[in-house]
Amino acid sequence: MTAASGLVIVDKPGGMTSHDVVSRVRRLAGTRKVGHAGTLDPMATGVLVLGLDRATRLLGQLTLSDKRYDATIRLGAATTTDDAEGQVVATRPVQGLTEAAVVEALTAFVGDLDQVPSSVSAVKLGGKRAYARVRAGEEVVLPARRVTIHALEVTGVDLPDVRISVHCSTGTYIRAIARDLGAVLGVGGHLTLLRRTAVGPFTLDHARTLDDLTEHLAVTSIADAARASFPARHVDEAQAAQVRVGHRLDLGLDATTALFAPGGEFLALYRAGDDGRAKAVAVFCEAPPASG
Repeated sequence: MTAASGLVIVDKPGGMTSHDVVSRVRRLAGTRKVGHAGTLDPMATGVLVLGLDRATRLLGQLTLSDKRYDATIRLGAATTTDDAEGQVVATRPVQGLTEAAVVEALTAFVGDLDQVPSSVSAVKLGGKRAYARVRAGEEVVLPARRVTIHALEVTGVDLPDVRISVHCSTGTYIRAIARDLGAVLGVGGHLTLLRRTAVGPFTLDHARTLDDLTEHLAVTSIADAARASFPARHVDEAQAAQVRVGHRLDLGLDATTALFAPGGEFLALYRAGDDGRAKAVAVFCEAPPASG
């Protein structure tokens, strides 16, 4: 039996790739059409948002959402992958470090930053994933990318370990924060724990373990997911008819917006067009049957 279209919010366990989780949910949902809104490394745990069937079309917009993480950084050692899964390439003593120095250094990581992703990230370089180039023996140096760290809280310092909570834009690498903090302090650093606590409006409170989902596949409907993720606006019947066929509307929109029919049916995502009229990002309702 195939599950209804919608979102499945998974609390990903450590030791599994995001693709492993997708494969498991494909079997549970009885559909091949399953995608995710942003990968998690195998060592990472936490919120992984999956879309089933028609809801996969929401995922491209959800990948743009802010993320939240809890992480542990170990200072005094740098690794090939900037996390605990890599080989240690350099070590330095941390006895001279103080909690105050660590906290002060981390203040520079808040705001708009030019961050260099890890060389073993999934970023594409010349059409090929960076990690694939590294595995093939290539030396990879990725260009810096602009990211935003909205907030970074130090939740504990027990050197050589530093625990932080981060609220950041999509595309931010927490491994890179660990690496760069170690570089600033002159001792090296890498990530030993990463748990994603939120993707946009979806938090650990919404997430279910794979064991839970095996017992009961909890699916958030497309309409509920759209209301949670985007501003919502109801249109009248005439406008709804236009939306059903993807026509532009004379609506002023400040952001990507979920449009609903008068009866509450979720119709589409729309955003402002260059001509000032609202245009379709993705239409989710079925087009009306042709007349005549």
